[in-house]
Amino acid sequence: MQIRRVREERDYSLEQLAERSGLSFRGLIYIEHGQRNPSVLTLVDIAAALDVAPGELINPLADGPSAS
Repeated sequence: MQIRRVREERDYSLEQLAERSGLSFRGLIYIEHGQRNPSVLTLVDIAAALDVAPGELINPLADGPSAS
């Protein structure tokens, strides 16, 4: 998962991402550390909060239409 990388690129703290996504701070920590796998809906919420496509959080090569 690329959530932490994208979050840091956007210069968001975990608290800011939690607020923007509507998820709990603790839940995001578990997801970033690989202790929990997010549901598809949770992944969509995180992606929306980070302003990226959900696929970018799963596959770092899926950064645009040219990705296969």
